[in-house]
Formats: sequence, C-alpha cells, structure tokens
Amino acid sequence: MIRNIFIAPEHGASQHEVDSIQLKAGQGIIGDRNFGKSDYPGQNLTLIEAEMIAEFNQNFSQQISLSDTRRNLITSGIRLNDLVGREFQIGDVRLLGVELCEPCAYLGELLANETICKKDVIKAFVHKGGLRTDVLTDGTIAQKMSLIEIE
Repeated sequence: MIRNIFIAPEHGASQHEVDSIQLKAGQGIIGDRNFGKSDYPGQNLTLIEAEMIAEFNQNFSQQISLSDTRRNLITSGIRLNDLVGREFQIGDVRLLGVELCEPCAYLGELLANETICKKDVIKAFVHKGGLRTDVLTDGTIAQKMSLIEIE
C-alpha cells in the first residue's frame, strides 16, 4: 500500500506531502524536481518501505521523518527489493523496478547528526534504501492505493 507521497519542487527544497501525484511516462512526477530530467534509467520515481525507516530509527535511536529519505513514495507491507527488473502497477500507472535506490553521500549528510555519522547512515541503508523506477504509462497515484505486481 502507498502510505505517503512526497515531492519537492526543486533540488535542495524541502519535500512536502501530497495526497496524489500525476505521472507522465518516461518523465516522472509532474511538479517534482526530477520531472523530465532522467539522465539514466530509474530516475522517474523512487519508493522506500516505511518499515526500513522505522528500523533505522529503532536501531540507531533516531527520529527521522518519512520525508527525510527524499523518496517519493512511502510503502507499507511491500518488499521493494523483490521488484527489481519487474513491472508493477499502482492505480492506473505501470512502473518498472530498475534498481535498488542505494544510499548516497547526500543522504548520509542529510541524516547525519551528533549521534550518527554520515558513514553509518549510508551503511544502515545499503540494500534498504528503496527502489528506483521508470514510469511506463501516464496516470495518477494516490495515498492508500495498492501496488500490484504484473505477472
């Protein structure tokens, strides 16, 4: 299930939560910082499991919010790693899981603080940082929609 949706209008801007998003095939989220800026596959839309954020908070005594990972969709009850190389659908939007969204130095810097260093943040999210996807069809994704894997 899609739990939360976040977008940022420009690079470096804070993400804000929205109820739904409009997607354009091959371009991403209309109104998001990465719309139409796909230099390589998997940059259209990013997802992360709410459970991975909760695990990070518990294991490292942190209180990061769901938007702090800078991913667009927060899912619940879905193993995103299993969707690499597979097509799936949310609402009327078809997506392709391109690759894991491994943590980068920027994420490490954003989440580092006096109790956890950048290196430990990055290490904590290796293989748990979510999924990069390509948008295959135009459509709308809204909170509480289900993710359906296409056979």
